[in-house]
Amino acid sequence: MNGTEELFYRLLAAIGRLALNPFYYIGILFVVIQYRRHIILERKFFASRLHSLGQETWRTVAWGLLAGTLASLLLAVTGVKLEAGTVVLLWGLTLGLLFVRVRYLCLAYSAGLLGLLHMTAPHLPGWGENSGFAWFYQAVDQVDLPSLFVLVAVLHLLEAGLILFQGDRLATPLFVESKRGKIVGSYQLQGFWPVPLFLLTPVASGGVTLPWEPFLAGNWQAVQWDFLVFPAIIGFTGMTLSRLPKPKLRQTAGLLLGYGAVLLAGAVVSAFWTPFGWAAAIVCILLHEAIITYGDWAERQRSPLYVNGPKGLTILAVLPGSSAQGAGLTVGEVVHKVNGVQVRTKEELHEALRLNSAFCKLEVLNLAGESKFISRPLYEDEHHQLGIIVAPDDDAPYYIEEKTFSFPSYVRRKWMGVLRNERQQGM
Repeated sequence: MNGTEELFYRLLAAIGRLALNPFYYIGILFVVIQYRRHIILERKFFASRLHSLGQETWRTVAWGLLAGTLASLLLAVTGVKLEAGTVVLLWGLTLGLLFVRVRYLCLAYSAGLLGLLHMTAPHLPGWGENSGFAWFYQAVDQVDLPSLFVLVAVLHLLEAGLILFQGDRLATPLFVESKRGKIVGSYQLQGFWPVPLFLLTPVASGGVTLPWEPFLAGNWQAVQWDFLVFPAIIGFTGMTLSRLPKPKLRQTAGLLLGYGAVLLAGAVVSAFWTPFGWAAAIVCILLHEAIITYGDWAERQRSPLYVNGPKGLTILAVLPGSSAQGAGLTVGEVVHKVNGVQVRTKEELHEALRLNSAFCKLEVLNLAGESKFISRPLYEDEHHQLGIIVAPDDDAPYYIEEKTFSFPSYVRRKWMGVLRNERQQGM
């Protein structure tokens, strides 16, 4: 058996290990919880759902597998030296940060913290003296910073691609309270993908010799290699009140592409000059935070888009498969007239629709402010607003406040809800 064939069989064995890896299923469970939360909000706000839990979960898993395949190929070319202890530390830090804020579920933060710990630990008093933590000392000391930062950079480059191709599918319309206390429409932009990685990494024995030279591998022919299974989670989170989802997501993807390129350059520099690891670890965290801070700042400079005005009702969302979607109505357009009657409130919209029970004529202002005219028949079983969800007014029964969402708070709310139901059933 030649080296290529043996490498293929080792890859099949690694895929089998992934099927038994609990961290991969933890990632999928987290994605399911996020989608379920979105669907609950959609039903509460709009008495309908815009997403399917099963479809979105399987689509996310499939795209995560594709992203993991591409990342594994890229990392096989660059070469990574990640020990099993490094993977455990990364997952431990990532899950710990999840319990602080959901948006910290990102390797940028856990890898940056691990890099700082690796650089700082040898200078700490008493480091390595407690024999009960020998495995921890060894795992921290064995961290390879260039490989760690290459891993984070490649995953963020792929994340940018996933946002461009899939991000708008994960946008959820909501009603929120603006900074001026007015209820406005918004979009929660949040997506996470479980990405299984198969990393070719050096092993002490029992591996194979590679038929190519990885960039960061050093003396690559003198060592043996095998696949290390590393389930990762990549994702993004944000909210926009002032922009359409796609332009906002394109901006986010562009910033992440820049982040990945900068971090990749930092990884290369730290491979040839070890002290630069300090700067790369700090950049790994702070540049990621700067991207989020800039996005929030840019959002505050713009006026809310999803508000109703004197020209009519602004479309916040369109239900999938509805008459509105079939008519080509899109988010951000304004319903100006219905059956020849100008509408400025939802009550006026309902009254205008009742003027003709079999047919409906709409005058809609598109995103350029130009009028377009649509005629549609009406059916008994269709949505009462043709599938249009308009921006809220001040009488909206539900809205959310912009606040930090943490995983434990979600679990606590669900648990308290179960306890309340049990008490009510026992009364």
